Amino acid sequence: MQKIIPSLWFDDQAEQAAEFYTSVFPDGKITSVVRYTAAGPGPEGSVMMVDFQINGQDVNAINGGPIFTFSEATSLIVNCADQAEIDYYWEKLSEGGETSQCGWLKDRYGFSWQIVPADLMELTVHSDTETVNRVMEALLTMTKLDIAELQAAAKG
Repeated sequence: MQKIIPSLWFDDQAEQAAEFYTSVFPDGKITSVVRYTAAGPGPEGSVMMVDFQINGQDVNAINGGPIFTFSEATSLIVNCADQAEIDYYWEKLSEGGETSQCGWLKDRYGFSWQIVPADLMELTVHSDTETVNRVMEALLTMTKLDIAELQAAAKG
């Protein structure tokens, strides 16, 4: 069992969101659905929680009502091996949502994702300050990240 499991609070779209997320990630799967009973507090038979996996990561989604909403303060990072992966996840996860700068997007449910190249940390934690400055300057001009442009900026 995974020790730490992210739990995402939805108004009433937990099942739809889990179905969407598991369709985006190739190995995604729903592992359980728990429904409210007559004891409530939700309508009997409606979905209370959905457990699912994406890329081997266990995630929980709960229908808790409109009390809480997502913000950019919490996001999931998708480390991508190449530009094709960045393009794929960017297109799928931003569909019906909104994009922001530096590889950030909100999906159709308002949850934030960061779609980044796997080597982004290497490019931004370089021993040469000028290299880091060039990479950061390039990064700050981008919405969807472009690996070739970031690597070119690193090389100068």
